[in-house]
Amino acid sequence: MQAIVASSEGGLTWQQVPDPSPGAGEVLIEVATAGVNRADLLQAAGKYPPPPGASEILGLEVSGTIAAVGDEVPGWTVGQQVCALLAGGGYAEYVAVPAAQVLPVPASVSLHEAAALPEVACTVWSNVVMTAGLTADRLLLVHGGGSGIGTHAIQVARALGARVAVTAGTRQKLDLCAELGAEILINYREDDFVERVRAEGGADVILDIIGAKYLDRNVDALAPDGRLVIIGMQGGVKAELNIGKLLNKRGGVIATALRSRPVSGRGGKSEIVDAVREHVWPMVESGQVRPIIGAEYPVQEAVAAHELLQSGEVSGKVLLRVSG
Repeated sequence: MQAIVASSEGGLTWQQVPDPSPGAGEVLIEVATAGVNRADLLQAAGKYPPPPGASEILGLEVSGTIAAVGDEVPGWTVGQQVCALLAGGGYAEYVAVPAAQVLPVPASVSLHEAAALPEVACTVWSNVVMTAGLTADRLLLVHGGGSGIGTHAIQVARALGARVAVTAGTRQKLDLCAELGAEILINYREDDFVERVRAEGGADVILDIIGAKYLDRNVDALAPDGRLVIIGMQGGVKAELNIGKLLNKRGGVIATALRSRPVSGRGGKSEIVDAVREHVWPMVESGQVRPIIGAEYPVQEAVAAHELLQSGEVSGKVLLRVSG
């Protein structure tokens, strides 16, 4: 088969690689579309190696058709259209994936669009709901509201009956966030998000992709008993934490990762995928939540797709069309 391979110099080439085959508990997917994530950019730059045992090929989510089924795989058959959460291997014609990380394509979504869902759905639900406990009438603050994760988080929170505040750097992105249901729109280039959120009583949950740069200000923006969940490090990895502020708010600071989780067991990917299928997929099928796709490229143009995502100029997800 062919796949995108990252060179030691940071280049990406579409070339011949060995065919994968499904092991016990796995299915083989003929890939239609792969989602592009910031982790792919880091891996291509040599800064984010895949977990032990995972494919060296880029790509953390795909949609496609099941081409083969390994032993000990109930519930899936050849020919089913699916999407899947991966630890790697998505920028390719075929990928083998644990069956526990596979999801059916929602009825309201096309096969190609479905590649925009697994990573954001699992990230948002596991962090905002399973970890931080967002419920109706609470306030969620999403940094990077116009991103793939941000646009999904807004819709899920609104479907839960929560209120949403977002930060973004352009009017266009803020307008999209408003269209999706965000009520408090903050241009981080012009406004102080702490002041705006405090005026609303503070954020009960903050979903943060920035990391160190925003740590102290995020604590300031928390409501009493609030939870800050850090899922990215775009603003650095080291910062001072004022424990006194946190104690006074009875606040929590949590950092999580999705890619490195085990397939099974407590907190594993299978647990998250099951929860997404139970809770988020009905939201998608009812139209409350839809994939937001900002750009799509042929897989051979992965470099251009990475450059666009790196630029920050795209809203929603960037996809790579592999076939069809």
